[in-house]
Amino acid sequence: MRKVVLIGECMLELREGNDGVMHQSFAGDAYNTAVYQKRAFPEQDVYFMSAIGQDVVSEKLRQHCEQASLNNQYLSQKSKQNPGVYLVQTDEHGERSFLYWRENSAARELMRYVDEDTVESLYNSDLVFFSGISLAVIHPKERPAFWAMLKRLKEQGVTLAFDPNYRPRLWRSPKEAQEQFHLAYELTDILLPGIDDFSQLYGLTELSDILEFCQPYGIHELVIKNGSNSVYCQLGSNLIHLPIAPVDHVVDTTSAGDSFNGVYLGARLAGKEIEHAVSLASKAAAIVIQYPGAITPKDDFVRLLTQ
Repeated sequence: MRKVVLIGECMLELREGNDGVMHQSFAGDAYNTAVYQKRAFPEQDVYFMSAIGQDVVSEKLRQHCEQASLNNQYLSQKSKQNPGVYLVQTDEHGERSFLYWRENSAARELMRYVDEDTVESLYNSDLVFFSGISLAVIHPKERPAFWAMLKRLKEQGVTLAFDPNYRPRLWRSPKEAQEQFHLAYELTDILLPGIDDFSQLYGLTELSDILEFCQPYGIHELVIKNGSNSVYCQLGSNLIHLPIAPVDHVVDTTSAGDSFNGVYLGARLAGKEIEHAVSLASKAAAIVIQYPGAITPKDDFVRLLTQ
């Protein structure tokens, strides 16, 4: 059984429905990625690694992880802080905007609860995933321990996957994000950025410039998401351009990239070729954006994905 560990934050999601009632759920980019990977590939052992508190909301979050069939071994519940909270709003085109309350979230303390035994237990992982949001959320003084852990995993042959998922408001400055992303690129085996990440942080909008930027890092597998238009994949010297079928009715684009990441990584771990993995991951994202919220109804998602 493949062992996959996804590191990040899960928050309480608040979303106003058409009925004017505020609905709540749980979401966060790494958590969403884990949920969709487990749904698409239930035979894989998918772990969500984070820190939560000892309050009622934290306990409900833990239960949600269990209900999603995620392995909670690396979900620490020792913090005295609460989970973060965010409010998601969507416009008539399904584009979303967020308000966050996460400055003192338990997830920022994750590395305080990662001891030597925990790190060594990660050695048998097939893949570990983290994102730019994962990095931004971890308290700056805890990041050296995070990088030390990832370097040890890399030395043990664990595949590392990274999605920059750049969110300017989470960083003190673009320079801080660039410095942290540089460390990530140096360790990354599978990179899953969007063109927007390079545009916002580095001013790079052309594919050729992005490929040139990534070349010195020797990234084994590069998957560049060009919005709803296409995906560019580079494996070694082989560059593949794969168009994406458009979706006519977009309800909420929240978690589109996360669902893509989860299904893509699961497909690759299952031995699927890149073209098949991108096709399945794009189909997953197309399903997700036709539903409100980050996490779609499981039965609908599995049924539509397997059609």
